[in-house]
Amino acid sequence: MFARISGSLVELRPDAAVIEAAGLGYEILLPPCIAEKLPTAPGGHVTLEIYAVMNLDGKSGRFTYYGFTNAVERDFFEALLTVASIGPRSAARAFSAPMSTIAAAIDRGDHVFLKSLPGIGQQKARDIVAKLQGKVTKFLLIQDAPVPRPTAIPDFADEALAVLLQLGYKRAEGEAMIRETLEANPALDEAERLLAEIYRRRAKESA
Repeated sequence: MFARISGSLVELRPDAAVIEAAGLGYEILLPPCIAEKLPTAPGGHVTLEIYAVMNLDGKSGRFTYYGFTNAVERDFFEALLTVASIGPRSAARAFSAPMSTIAAAIDRGDHVFLKSLPGIGQQKARDIVAKLQGKVTKFLLIQDAPVPRPTAIPDFADEALAVLLQLGYKRAEGEAMIRETLEANPALDEAERLLAEIYRRRAKESA
């Protein structure tokens, strides 16, 4: 069992990510608001705080890992788990809004807002308020990090992307190569020069 993972993003889904670390691929389940903060392009570097759950099935068991961008988010997840009617998967689904927004709703006893969270009905909303109201102050004081927005690709790069797609690259992979190349060489202003620089960078990486 481990408390943190740092590695390369292999795949990102709305509710999970696959991260490669030390040659192994780990599936990490993600609350929706956490998944929105991660890079979408494969190959991006990701560090997550981990909450591990042991699932028993007869005499065997397996770990399920939940990921968070910082330790305070993990603490908030653990606070939700202290509510008797909330399990790990329910807590992850419900964690679909920013942490401070949910904490503020708990603090003011806003059952209507809490019921709007995925998987939270009237009874669970009541249970959450009964258990946590007055105990979420530190989560109210944390500023939630803004969701990063993808860097825009300039118009001339569309032509380069079309060529990469014809060569068999996936769209996300092509867009990632273009962004990385333009960040390293902002003076590039033509599709041909951009493709040439992408080829040069890949050849250097393969050498």
